[in-house]
Amino acid sequence: MEDLYSNPKLLAIDDEPENLDLIKHALCDSGLEVLTAENTAKGLELLRATRPRIVLLAMRMRGARGFENLESILGIDPGTEVILMTSHYTAEGAIEAVQKGACDFFSKPLDANQLRRRISQLLWEAEERRRTYRLDHELVHACQFEGIVARSPIMLDVFAKIRRVAPHFGTVLVTGATGTGKELVARALHRLSPASASPFVVCNCSAIVESLLESELFGHVKGAFTGATQEKLGVFEYANHGTVFLDEIGELPLTAQSKLLRVLQNHEIQRVGSPAPRIVDVRVIAATNRDLRSMVNEGTFRKDLYYRLAMIEVKLPGLAERREDLPLLERYFLDKFATEYKKPLSGMTRRAQTRLANYSWPGNIRELENVIGNACMMVDGPVIDVSDLPEEVRGQSGTVVGQDESLISLEELQKRHAKRVLERVGGNKSQAAEILGVSRATIYHLLAQTRPENGA
Repeated sequence: MEDLYSNPKLLAIDDEPENLDLIKHALCDSGLEVLTAENTAKGLELLRATRPRIVLLAMRMRGARGFENLESILGIDPGTEVILMTSHYTAEGAIEAVQKGACDFFSKPLDANQLRRRISQLLWEAEERRRTYRLDHELVHACQFEGIVARSPIMLDVFAKIRRVAPHFGTVLVTGATGTGKELVARALHRLSPASASPFVVCNCSAIVESLLESELFGHVKGAFTGATQEKLGVFEYANHGTVFLDEIGELPLTAQSKLLRVLQNHEIQRVGSPAPRIVDVRVIAATNRDLRSMVNEGTFRKDLYYRLAMIEVKLPGLAERREDLPLLERYFLDKFATEYKKPLSGMTRRAQTRLANYSWPGNIRELENVIGNACMMVDGPVIDVSDLPEEVRGQSGTVVGQDESLISLEELQKRHAKRVLERVGGNKSQAAEILGVSRATIYHLLAQTRPENGA
């Protein structure tokens, strides 16, 4: 990652020599090595050879093909910051440029002061990303608790509860939506308990055929049923002196629920086909993504078992409730899959990070892991861009309140979104521009073109 920010370079591609001279003169004291190219072919050749961090690209050149040059540059290096230059500025063109991956859109003739300010801002942002990259690596290690990566207040409360409960629990109920990390919490409870040196046994209640459930949980003796050619230890006997993790406890049939309750109350199990009870010493952690209280009211889950399990409950938030953890989790999974796939991955583009930040994550952390894993597998270069993300994440967009977004143009949606962001930040155009990833000039153009709503 270091080489991306040391000895930074800027490449200007334009067939107007006077514009290239202006750029070199304006940026002579910027600390950048300024490279120039008079045509697209030479520009792309220099881009591949030198990997500049910033590219100034003329929209209209002899033989040029509009936005295709922008796409070619980002295809070679998605991490490049591209500023488009044109003598024919339009708000619509600026919006399309940003949508296609440009970071800004300048009018010709260039304003040298504006150019210096914008380049200075981009260099500052690059330095901040470098610092953030280093910090993220440190934080991923510093913010791990028994294999769980988080720093959000809501998860720090979960960690504190795990620490308090682990030394003493007999039963714990872990609740949360699919993909929130319930098994990780169960393993943390076990590792911090006095039983940590004994087995941790996982049983997915939804994955076992009902007719074999008792045998799986409590074992059977030889000849207990057809096919029982030898005796078998059940989950509870196998985990004796350790911990049993019953995942998807809400899927357990009522008949098995009554027998599980007996284990929790008397610490006794009875193998299928055997009249003799056996004493077991186990801690039980149950997990579910279902509402067990509602199931109790419906008669599909035993009330006495529920209260026995829920004596201590650990509730896990969805990823949408802990968005502060998203950058850390992204870095954690990117490092994990870079190692697994043996790829020299250095990070993600700002565009890709923004797309992930705006996604709703219905599948929570498990979905995030799958998305990052898929992107790490698909990417060719060192940086993950939007095009490397799965379609469902790439296609995510906000909705216009009170109106179906499919009934308005993309242009109008962009304008309205800019207006809403500006309203949310109290009219601060610099802050709105930073959130939207565009320049202040683009904000002004968007606002100037926004049509009054509801006849206002």
